[in-house]
Formats: sequence, structure tokens, C-alpha cells
Amino acid sequence: MEFGRISPEELAVTDFTLPATPSFTIDTLKQADSADELKVHVGCAKWGRKEWVGKIYPPKTKDANFLDEYVKHFNAIELNATFYQVYGPSTISKWKQKADANPEFKFCPKFSQSISHIRRLKNAEDITTSYYEGIAAFEDTLGPLFLQLSDNFNPKSLPELTAYLEHLPTDVPVFVELRHKAWFAESEYREAAFNMFKRLNIGAVITDASGRRDCVHMMLPTPHAFIRFVGNSLHPTDYIRCDEWVERIAEWRELGLRSVWFFMHQHDERYSPELADYVIEKLNKKLNLSIHRPQFIDRDKGLFNF
Repeated sequence: MEFGRISPEELAVTDFTLPATPSFTIDTLKQADSADELKVHVGCAKWGRKEWVGKIYPPKTKDANFLDEYVKHFNAIELNATFYQVYGPSTISKWKQKADANPEFKFCPKFSQSISHIRRLKNAEDITTSYYEGIAAFEDTLGPLFLQLSDNFNPKSLPELTAYLEHLPTDVPVFVELRHKAWFAESEYREAAFNMFKRLNIGAVITDASGRRDCVHMMLPTPHAFIRFVGNSLHPTDYIRCDEWVERIAEWRELGLRSVWFFMHQHDERYSPELADYVIEKLNKKLNLSIHRPQFIDRDKGLFNF
């Protein structure tokens, strides 16, 4: 993942402190039904990483079996595959069957780029219908959906965004990622977008990338957090940043947070399992959870937890 990438020299001087929780989010969480326990899912963006063979996938694992192995280590995936292609029910049913081995597992499929980037949400009814028909095959393994808008999708297109979201089915949660800097630079645009999300019960993705601190907006229109964390190849700051996120999630739980979807990215994805494991370990301890941690292969000693 290249979004928000900066140089090692810039890393040393970047302020990674998370912004304070805004009153908008506090109000959202306080209004939530706190009867249910917090549900936490942690995962990566892709299962097809050859670099993980011999690390968390057994040696000589074939590409066709990567998903079979992935579901043994994580309880969710931010499914980027659906961004590049609209898959039909037959393919998605096969993925769902592989995930049945883990009863906690959820797929969080990204909307097709044909919808978000090519048609830019306009005249996209046919592709949207095909997308929903395909992902319905995930059945009980379907998690929230993820609509990523392009870097040049600016506030002038708020009417198109609103119209598109208003016509989506309401039985599956949707989160939206805003990327254009104007959404965050101008308070009127920020308020208009997030108030619209709250009105429609649409979640907002928080993207924590080194070079785009504005995207760490901390605005929760719903009592659910979808966090895309972009690390820097296990740089020391990665761990400091993850620690702060664990503390913030704990604070939000006390206010009424109902679910967390935390997806690990790295500019070099070979390191995503290590940092995801670190987050899971810290969340388990802080929140008294029992999320299964990925198992790493030590060539000499077998399996162990980092």
C-alpha cells in the first residue's frame, strides 16, 4: 500500500499522536445501545501473499490454498479483491466455504472500482446490483462493506455521494473512506459529510497513514470503528502508534463502542502478520479478549507466537 508513504527521515519527525476524540464521536457513542459486548475483528487486506509462505503459511503452500491457511490465523479480511473485479456468487461461495473452518471469520469486501473510481457513483446501479448479488453468497461470513473514494473525489461531489448512499440496501453495514484533503481542511465540508453519514447510519473509515494525518479524523457517525492502519515495515513508531490505538479503543468502549474492524497494512506487506499479531496481543490484554493470534513458523522449532 503506497497511500501516505513518507521517507525514513520524515518518519523521525512526524507527530503520530492521535487527535482527541471530537464531541461528534462522543455523542454518537453515548447514544449507542451498550447492551452487547464489544466485538473486535483484526486482519489484513489480502490473503494472497507469497511472502507469508514459510512464515504463517506452511512451506510449499500453493496459491489456491492461501485462503484456507489465512482463515486459521485471522478473524477477518479487508477484501481488496472485489475492488478489482465484480465476482459472481459461484466464486464467492467457494471463498465462503473455505472460511467456514473459522466460525468467527468475516469478509469485508471493498466496493468495485468500477463504481467508485470509474463511474464515480453515477449511473452505477447495474454494477452495484451485480456487486451485491455476488457478496450475498458470503451469507453469515459477510461483514461490513467498504466504499473507498478516489483521492480526487472532492466535496463538490457530495450530492452524488449522498444520492448513491441513500439508495443502498440497509441490511449490511457500509463504511466510507474519504481521501481528498478538502474533506478535512474545510470544516463545512467535514461537517456536511459526517452529518450525512450519521443520518444514513453509514460508518466512516479512519485511515492512519504516516503521510496523511488528516485522514485520522476520529469521527464516528455510528458506534462502530473501521480502522485502516498503514505501518512502515515494523519501524519502532509502528508499535508506538498501535499502542495508542489500543488505548483509544479502550476509551471508546467505555463510551459505547460496539465493534472494531482493525485492518493492518504495510508498505511492504510481508510484515503485516507481525504487526497484526502485536495489535491482537495488546487488545486481548487491555480489553480482556481472547482473539486468536496468528501462528508463526520457526523453521527450527516449529510453531510459536511472537
